Amino acid sequence: MPAFAHAHATHPDAHMALALAAAQLEAQRSHTGLRPTLGWIYLTEAYAPQAAALLAELQLRWPGVAWVGASGVGVCAAGVEYFDEPALALMLAELPREQFRVFSGTRPLGAWPAECAQVHADGGSAELQELLAELAGLTQAGYLFGGLASGRRQALQIADGVWQGGLSGVAFGAGVRLISRVSQGCQALGPERRISSCDGNLITGLDEQPALAALLQDLGLPALTAPAELREALPRLRRTLVGLRDAGSTAQHGRAYGPEVLVRHLIGIDPAQRGVAVAEQPRPGQLLSFCERNAEAARRDLMRICTEIRDACETLEAEQAGSGRIAGAVYISCAGRGGPHFGAPSAELQWLRHALGEVPLVGFFAGGEIAHDKLYGYTGVLTVFLQPS
Repeated sequence: MPAFAHAHATHPDAHMALALAAAQLEAQRSHTGLRPTLGWIYLTEAYAPQAAALLAELQLRWPGVAWVGASGVGVCAAGVEYFDEPALALMLAELPREQFRVFSGTRPLGAWPAECAQVHADGGSAELQELLAELAGLTQAGYLFGGLASGRRQALQIADGVWQGGLSGVAFGAGVRLISRVSQGCQALGPERRISSCDGNLITGLDEQPALAALLQDLGLPALTAPAELREALPRLRRTLVGLRDAGSTAQHGRAYGPEVLVRHLIGIDPAQRGVAVAEQPRPGQLLSFCERNAEAARRDLMRICTEIRDACETLEAEQAGSGRIAGAVYISCAGRGGPHFGAPSAELQWLRHALGEVPLVGFFAGGEIAHDKLYGYTGVLTVFLQPS
């Protein structure tokens, strides 16, 4: 019996959109007999002022269902995305109540025996990376998946209430089986180099050579000794990012990035010290490569994670019939990705539907993506829930 159902709708009126999506869910429930215990709601910023009222309506429609979610500049569902328009996406799941726990700032996870957790967070929270590492440490698998609530004016989290700031989400016990993968959206422009010297977020040495010289070499730019040369190079510099990874992690394959690489913005150059500044606190000994967003690399990597997930499901299915079927999915992508990056409206979600089949899926476009115990950028985090055995 299907354990998940999903719906999505757009309408100028938030409550009308909810009514349209609810009608879709009720039609699925009447057909499958789904008895939901956990729900997801993702809504675009246009509905943020009505978030509390929408949550109250959800709680009236489906009493006893716990709700998690977030607002975003865009939301998505199976095969479709909505950017900068009023829309919402809902998903209901029938999971054992003892196998999940909703948490927030007023209801911490504590000693609850979590295997892993989905987390939504505020990008402005102080020491966010430390908070994520601490939360991951409370789970047996040390694994988080999720993203930063996003919005041009307002960003909200939902966890049986509407929240701003900090972390919230839902933790899962060992009885909830899921598979999660990270898809990168950038491609290296040159080789990896070891950080040999840095001060704060300014990297001055790469492989014992000036960091700025390495950047210009990878970009094929001159030494930028004249102001006019610097002005001409600015558009290319603004498109450039950096990929960082610890020296002991698995090496990247060619120019493609795996989940061990954290992509961060290049935020400046220092001609006097011949250094480059990045939106991170790098450490000597880390490996760095300069990179750019790349649509073809993003498509290839999205297909890679879908193939890995399908292979894992087929292995489980072969070992025990019925144990590897996907019941539902959550997809959290970067606000800088989406259809425009993949070549057409909703193209990213259509690639996912083609790869996974017709499974219930919801998600949103985040201001940063969370996987393992780290905050990523320009990535997609796909998590599939397996049919309960």
